[in-house]
Amino acid sequence: MRVLTGIQPSGDLHIGNYFGSIKQMLEAQKRSETFIFVANYHAMSSGNGGEKLAKLTIQTATDFLALGINPQKSTFWIQSDVKEVLELYWVLSSFTPMGLLERAHSYKDKTAKGINANHSLFSYPVLMAADILLFSPDIVPVGKDQIQHVEIARDIAIRFNNEYGDILKIPEFKIQEDLATVPGTDGQKMSKSYGNTVDIFSDEKKQLKIIKKIVTQNVSLEEPKEFLNCNVYNMAKLFLEKSELVALQNRYKAGGEGHGHFKLYLAEVIWDYFKEFRLKREYYMANQGEVREILLQGARKASTLSGEMIEKIRTATGIRY
Repeated sequence: MRVLTGIQPSGDLHIGNYFGSIKQMLEAQKRSETFIFVANYHAMSSGNGGEKLAKLTIQTATDFLALGINPQKSTFWIQSDVKEVLELYWVLSSFTPMGLLERAHSYKDKTAKGINANHSLFSYPVLMAADILLFSPDIVPVGKDQIQHVEIARDIAIRFNNEYGDILKIPEFKIQEDLATVPGTDGQKMSKSYGNTVDIFSDEKKQLKIIKKIVTQNVSLEEPKEFLNCNVYNMAKLFLEKSELVALQNRYKAGGEGHGHFKLYLAEVIWDYFKEFRLKREYYMANQGEVREILLQGARKASTLSGEMIEKIRTATGIRY
């Protein structure tokens, strides 16, 4: 089974990235043929300058490797190093009704949040469809907010295949219901655009400062606390084993502790969880040449497959004459 995913180089990775996407890929590479890319073309829709985008791209690749992406088990590359994706993006545009894009939740959500509307932001789902369809994956792991984009990719592929035959594989999405939406410090979905993230690789003091800002109810120290709707608890449960989770629930029920105590506990849990990842990141930060070589090897492998697919498409569409 082939699995594919990508992540934008939008800055420091946060625990929402990890539990919403990366952790699934770590599991998938143990048993599947996995394809993982850093989506730097997509990141251009956010208006990053050239120098910043280049820095964020290599940083994201470094962080992925530190978090456990294994280049011996996964094909790992930078999106822009496989040029066929832009050719397929253009071909697929001819099979994408305007109404399909106008109904995209992500576009409407981002523009409502003040992100400037432009063509790349509007046509983002078509490029994502090209990312997916170029490599014929069986499964695309996504968060709940990305399900619609996979559905758009499926719809475009069906339209293309109706015209030219069964060339493009129709992918399926996969989410982990209990992990798909990771709460941020304000209780909304964790996202950089909302400014509510807890970054994985920030220093300990900075991480603690952010965690202390998590929005909680105003309840006196002595009273029992409600844990089900508590942002601290809902973040902590991502990291805890069942026995640890029950113990935390009992602390909430007992009273005698404030939310500040639970925030300190959460900070310790997060810091300990990512300890080995931080050490691995230090290694890759000191050996950036190795990171770049891993990416180039991945791009060469990905290009072999994408080249085969694009030749089929060129022949079918008449571009190859």
